[in-house]
Amino acid sequence: MPVAIRALFDTASLTVYAELLGYLRKEIMALADLAALQQTLGISFNGLSLLEQALVHSSYVNENPGVAPASNERLEFLGDAVLGLVVAEKLYQDFPHCAEGEMTKLRAALVRGNTLARVARTIGLGDYLYLGRGEEASGGRRKPANLAGALEAMIAAIFLDQGSVTTRDFILRLLNKELQKVASPGARVDYKSQLQELIQAREQQTPAYQLVEAMGPDHDQRFTVEVRAGDAVLGKGSGKSKKAAETEAARAALEQLSTSFTQ
Repeated sequence: MPVAIRALFDTASLTVYAELLGYLRKEIMALADLAALQQTLGISFNGLSLLEQALVHSSYVNENPGVAPASNERLEFLGDAVLGLVVAEKLYQDFPHCAEGEMTKLRAALVRGNTLARVARTIGLGDYLYLGRGEEASGGRRKPANLAGALEAMIAAIFLDQGSVTTRDFILRLLNKELQKVASPGARVDYKSQLQELIQAREQQTPAYQLVEAMGPDHDQRFTVEVRAGDAVLGKGSGKSKKAAETEAARAALEQLSTSFTQ
């Protein structure tokens, strides 16, 4: 074999070898990361593929379609449903004297995006996310939507890999402090304060409440209120007093924002 061709062959071989070695190093590091995450979660997965997929943001798939064929969005959908069911059952068992409306409020406070993002930070979930370069550069590991979505996806991964009993135990352990908050004597969900905190953080504005309708006789009036941030209507609520209508408008706004938050 001519020297020039042998040199070219050797160079090509070294290049392929270097690429393979780099890939193997990344795989070993990824496995080490997943081992650390499992230790934090207190769960040993039967297979790591679901856990790994739960950490894949759509931006990573867009930039690496061959490496990661699917993002965590389908798992997020399932995890949202599993989380809602576990929390609803827990509230039903622990608050036997609560009406349906009050339990709905408590569940909304426990499963909303900001709560899930806060819980995700306590286990350092952002450190394990697979992100595209642009999402990484824009602070994607700290974004509440990414953290909340990944947490829901991880719940689904645990559900599919470990079953319902382990998943329920994991969720209740993870949300223990949040559950204690709503269970504390005199605890009430302050929707107006929650909404104000959220809008000020996102938009640097304070939500404003506007009475849009008052119907019925003086002794039995029903008020309808809109809550706005600038010109945008965030939510609408009705009640037998202006205060009750404002509270319901804030609750509706938080529910809507929580829905769009993880989309």
